Amino acid sequence: MTTLLSQCQFTDKSLTTWQIGYGTTENSPVTFCAFPTDNMERKSETVGCILDHLEAKIVNPTTGEMMPLGETGEIMIRGYCVMLEYWGEKAKTDECISKGWYKTGDIASMDAFGYCKIEGRIKDMIIRGGENIYPAEIEQFLHTHPKVKEAQVVGVEDSRLGEEVCACIKLADGEDCTAEEIKAFCKGQIAHFKTPCYVLFVTSYPLTITGKIQKHLLRAQAEQQLGLKKEK
Repeated sequence: MTTLLSQCQFTDKSLTTWQIGYGTTENSPVTFCAFPTDNMERKSETVGCILDHLEAKIVNPTTGEMMPLGETGEIMIRGYCVMLEYWGEKAKTDECISKGWYKTGDIASMDAFGYCKIEGRIKDMIIRGGENIYPAEIEQFLHTHPKVKEAQVVGVEDSRLGEEVCACIKLADGEDCTAEEIKAFCKGQIAHFKTPCYVLFVTSYPLTITGKIQKHLLRAQAEQQLGLKKEK
């Protein structure tokens, strides 16, 4: 379970210092944290640097090989914070911990200064005709549209390409919009293969009891609405 944390500390009436942290429940739970003195770009676009006495690396999710700085891959953590095991689930433990390294399941990149940028979840990655697409990138772009209140992107089944991009959008109060308008907004601004093939307008998303969006259910709902899967 991935955890993103933010905290605010008020030092006086005119100055607010805030920090971003990142971690997982299995890592007890924070492994990266920003510095109070970081500039706004680093605070808004990264989760900071690895904490003391911990190690982190970015690897190719398929081969396990280390990725060059700046390139995306799965982030792995090693150190005192890594849990011993899932209680009574050895197979699951062996699946996510190898030689002390915990596989977070998160896609990230790291720059030359050690700052980490989270790109998304491996299980949420869309594979469209051999192209790896990270929904978080498209979601961030769609959030810049003045009529969009919230956007969630999922991959839906496609007989030719394997998956296609589907954007499930909540509009801002009182706004009207069309799928064509959203696609036109994307044209020339993001890669053509990342432009949503389908745009659905929704009023809510399926949530867990802690308020996290259940993308597997959202995908199923989108496929059902689009008629891509028959009812069982």
